[in-house]
Amino acid sequence: MLQLNFIRENKEVTIAGLKKKYFKEPEAAIEQLLTLDQKRRETQADLDATLAQSNALAKQIGGLIKEGKKDEAEAAKAQTALLKTRSKELEEQLRQAESVLQDELVKLPNLPHESVPEGRTPEENVEVYTWGEKPVLADDAQPHWELIKKYDIIDFELGNKITGAGFPVYKGKAARLQRAMINFFLNEAADAGYLEIQPPILINKESGFGTGQLPDKEGQMYYASDDDLYLIPTAEVPITNIYRDTIVADQELPVKNTAYTPCFRREAGSWGAHVRGLNRLHQFDKVELVQIRKPEESYQALEEMVEHVKGLLQKLNLPFRIIRLCGGDMSFTSALTYDFEVWSAAQQRWLECSSVSNFENYQANRLKLRYKVDGKTQLLHTLNGSALALPRILAALLENNQSAEGIRIPEVLVPYCGFDTIQ
Repeated sequence: MLQLNFIRENKEVTIAGLKKKYFKEPEAAIEQLLTLDQKRRETQADLDATLAQSNALAKQIGGLIKEGKKDEAEAAKAQTALLKTRSKELEEQLRQAESVLQDELVKLPNLPHESVPEGRTPEENVEVYTWGEKPVLADDAQPHWELIKKYDIIDFELGNKITGAGFPVYKGKAARLQRAMINFFLNEAADAGYLEIQPPILINKESGFGTGQLPDKEGQMYYASDDDLYLIPTAEVPITNIYRDTIVADQELPVKNTAYTPCFRREAGSWGAHVRGLNRLHQFDKVELVQIRKPEESYQALEEMVEHVKGLLQKLNLPFRIIRLCGGDMSFTSALTYDFEVWSAAQQRWLECSSVSNFENYQANRLKLRYKVDGKTQLLHTLNGSALALPRILAALLENNQSAEGIRIPEVLVPYCGFDTIQ
């Protein structure tokens, strides 16, 4: 959530940032917000003056009675009663004004960092880094949805029987390979100084609001209505919410946490060849990184997280590229996002496998996540990144490493899964 004082003091900068994110009618939205803010401030000032007048009269009444000025004392009491009635009316007006103002404020997305490129669509994102050689496969090479049938390692039909489309069943070596990747990613995070957390995978509305999933993405989350809880779309949500309503001590910073969780996304409206097989699922496994940093450190931390994800993909020997997202393709909450895409050799296309983002103080403002600077509380910065999401990594591993002898397992994963080939 943007800070009101920033908007008030940087109106044109705010409007320009909203335009870069293609927010609808930003000038009108900001004018309405500032008008509501002015009304709230005027109501607050009126309330403060009324309470001050009431308190002053209350102090006078005792003195008037002592001086025997009964009529003046009664008049003061009557005036005090009127002021109390007025103050209650103003308190209700203030409560309503603050509620309306908050409702409008949460509709505004985060402002993009100055390095975010202009553009509305994914085609306007900017490639900033590539690594690895794209493998050349045999003419009879198959996409992963055919390979999993050939080797009987993932069953979509069985998942559809148990639950529905988008919920695969991993079997045998695929199940072991999933477990291997999770352990590998977690160990790499631990070696990089991240504390492993095992959070709940159901969250309340306060948690969804804190990280910006609510009220923006309720249609994308699975909802347990009887309990008023949501299945998490990513471990970012519960991990970051550990620090909701918290003043983090200086010695606790920086916060670096990692977690493995299943993730759940409805993906409403997804269809077509580009979402076949493991390309898009309703339930998938992911290892997440979360950092909480002082503002002056957050962009260096973002680069560190990007380097961490680079290292994982290089150790898996998967060709990849890094994309800096343009304003129109960024998430609601992000100030700067890098997407990682692996090359799928049989599909001949790039598959997104990670997003690494800096939210600056946008989430922290919702979370009331702060630290102290010279005795005053200031908002911290939050960051998160996938390291990594498993389905498309597995798809690329299966496709890129296929041969007539079977599917070769990356050397770094062999100690974790106990085999070097799927045959």
